[in-house]
Amino acid sequence: MPDTKRTATGVLGGLAGLVGLSAVAGVLITATVTPAIAVSGYAASSAITMFDNLPSVLEIDKLMLPTTLYTKNQDSGEWEEWTQFYDQNRSPVEFDEIAPVMYDAMLSSEDPRYYQHGGVDLIGTTRAVLSNVQGGGETQGGSTISQQYVKNILVQRCEATAETEEEKQACWFEATTAAGTEGIQRKLQEMRYAIALEQRYSKNEIMLGYLNIANFGGTTYGIDAAAKRYFGVSAGELNLAQAATLAGIVQNPNTYRIDQPGNERNGAENGYALTKQRQQYVLSRLLDDGKITQEQHDELFDAPIEPNVTTPRTGCTAAAGGEYFCQYVRSVIENDPAFGETPDERREALRRGGLNVYTTIDWRLQNAANASMSTYAPTSVEGMKFGSTAVSIDNTTGKILAMSQNTRFDETITGDNNFSSIVFAGDRTYGGSRGFAAGSTFKLFTLVDWLEQGKSVREVLNGVNRPFPRMTNSCTGDWVNTENTTIGNFGRVPGYIGTPLQFTAASLNSGYLAMAAELDLCDIANVATKMGVTTGDNTPIEMKVANNVIGDSNISPIAMAGAYGTVANNGVYCQPRVIESVTDSDGNDVPLPERTCEQVLEPGVAATAAFALAGVMVGGGTGAQGNPFDGTPLIGKTGTHEELQTWLVESSTNVSTAVWAGNIEGGGDMFRNWHNGIQLSNLRYFIARDVQGAANSLFGGNPFPAPDNNLTRQVLRDLPNVVGLSIDDATSRLRNAGFSVTVGEAVDSSEAEGVVAAQSPGAGRVAGGTSVTINPSNGQGISVPAVSGSLSAAISALRGAGFGNVSPGSCQQDENAGGGEQATGTNPAAGTLVNRNTAISVDYVSRNCGGGGASPAPDSDSDG
Repeated sequence: MPDTKRTATGVLGGLAGLVGLSAVAGVLITATVTPAIAVSGYAASSAITMFDNLPSVLEIDKLMLPTTLYTKNQDSGEWEEWTQFYDQNRSPVEFDEIAPVMYDAMLSSEDPRYYQHGGVDLIGTTRAVLSNVQGGGETQGGSTISQQYVKNILVQRCEATAETEEEKQACWFEATTAAGTEGIQRKLQEMRYAIALEQRYSKNEIMLGYLNIANFGGTTYGIDAAAKRYFGVSAGELNLAQAATLAGIVQNPNTYRIDQPGNERNGAENGYALTKQRQQYVLSRLLDDGKITQEQHDELFDAPIEPNVTTPRTGCTAAAGGEYFCQYVRSVIENDPAFGETPDERREALRRGGLNVYTTIDWRLQNAANASMSTYAPTSVEGMKFGSTAVSIDNTTGKILAMSQNTRFDETITGDNNFSSIVFAGDRTYGGSRGFAAGSTFKLFTLVDWLEQGKSVREVLNGVNRPFPRMTNSCTGDWVNTENTTIGNFGRVPGYIGTPLQFTAASLNSGYLAMAAELDLCDIANVATKMGVTTGDNTPIEMKVANNVIGDSNISPIAMAGAYGTVANNGVYCQPRVIESVTDSDGNDVPLPERTCEQVLEPGVAATAAFALAGVMVGGGTGAQGNPFDGTPLIGKTGTHEELQTWLVESSTNVSTAVWAGNIEGGGDMFRNWHNGIQLSNLRYFIARDVQGAANSLFGGNPFPAPDNNLTRQVLRDLPNVVGLSIDDATSRLRNAGFSVTVGEAVDSSEAEGVVAAQSPGAGRVAGGTSVTINPSNGQGISVPAVSGSLSAAISALRGAGFGNVSPGSCQQDENAGGGEQATGTNPAAGTLVNRNTAISVDYVSRNCGGGGASPAPDSDSDG
């Protein structure tokens, strides 16, 4: 600011500050330059008092350090750096890991008397104060490396609590550009801290601390990160030209940085002119101090600066091949309480905490999943928001091994369906997805509840498609089908009488609705919960209506893979996890997010569920197309939600894989769109086959345990008596009881025409699913009455009862018989139900049956 515009107060204030600083100077000289000389007098005493009243203890906070993600090289077994997250890109080094020429460049250009003073260079400080008094504005020069270290400590402390970029800028402004008396006061405090630091730490420790904390432009902090960023070498590999450049940059980092080639003031076209001037200054200071030769100086003085800018691996964009896996890990760190109680604390842990996070990704399986996804699933489909993902989990540990996705990872592009940063395999908390309607993969939980209630997978039920009148729900009240709605089967299949084994293999909706009708919807929901399944919004599963049975809730693929893995793991549910271990920047273990393995299903229930699910993956099962048929036993289940979502979840005893392909949001018909000759609804089979096949090759799989005998038993059911019911009522009653029905020919009966007159087998205990034949009445049946008395009277009685074809039957001759012919019975016998036109004969007894075929009387002699 020109002198003509300075106020008297400002000048006087600056002079007063200079006087005060000059008074303190005597103390500083005594304390730091010539400690053997005693200092006395009022000015010295006042200076001492003023200086002593300033805070002296400055704790050195832990540096803001990047959090680094690691993956394991399965060939070497070594952990390899994958990517980092940071506010400040920094890689601290030890003193001997920095090239000596870097120390020379810093000392000559920033603090040539560093090893002689006690933290404050009085000559340089006085010059800075004079400049502040005369010129105003920015505080000028004079800071020792110790003072600059203090300044950086204070800036980092302020930035650690800053919530916005504006607040960060304010931190820097307060530490470096305070003018007038404020500038002098800041300078005094800086000096006080610097002296205290030098009393606690060695010169080399302070120098190293400064080089590790200092900013070198943008988010590049510390000498090692700067060397890598600008020249692609470590701090220990820096040459003279590079060291002189970096020593120049640190003086005004964002002005002199050389990673912006398009910068008009300091870019590639003008040879990074501002930085070159600063580098020349450093080279000249090195020459003046005798640390380089004239030849070295001259060789580099006009030589161009040649940056080799290396972009650090940061964020999930740099996690090539595993971007969505990385994003899931990041969301765990940002949301799990293990990394901090508040969102801010967790963000700081990720971007400033210096954590070393060792992930569970297996590159062998990840690469296989990526290859299959790239081969079969397009990044977008015209007219719909198409998405697909595959995720594989180690059933025995919960480790997520692979996570592939069809879209390209990007956190900035919007409106282009080819790009996304949402992890489709995850949920809202972990990955930003809300999950997808699970379709028939959700039937797993009805199957498990069926078994937990002691029911057999061979029990026969009526799986014919029909309205189900109600379902029990002990949580929220029974569901009642007030509108008499029928839920259809895929492909309009009418359904059939069958067993849970058959319903599972064929994924028959009506069969599973029949099962659910004998269960409690609340229990089914509880089964899903204990097997690790929530909605994609992380709310508990609720079962309120019949549609819930067939999977209309949005669920994450990770959750479904974990649930099927539970069945495959003998009923032990291992919570999915992506983090193997975590250490802090000092190598100390950090507590992991809480993830457990727990027995949630009885082994017999799990084994029997696996027995049923195995039928899905073999010939005739809906999932057979997704079976690699490599000899590894598999279980699985397909799922389809309308035309919108398609699934296949399959598992060996060791690894489960969930594949989803469908609509991210909105509607698009998966059955009417194709890609590379494959119907979109069938992509799940190809991808799952490849991924599970790779998992089988890497991790193998054992035979599943034999099912529980009690849960596979033949079940007897009560066969009701339907005689006397209408054909429709009888058919409905028998089917609801789990029997198939055949309507036979009409039979003679006294029942009204059309009413069931006979059934076979008759009522009683029979095998479930037995086929029952029912015969309707033809309305022509009459019961033959009992007759007695004379033959003629009996015949008359029968004719009078409606029989038109009555005649004498066989005669039994008996000499002791009374007079006349006496009726003894009929053929058919009395009580027999026959048609009124049936021939009825009346048997009788007589003393003389006459010639020709009459039967002799009992015990009489016959003469031939």
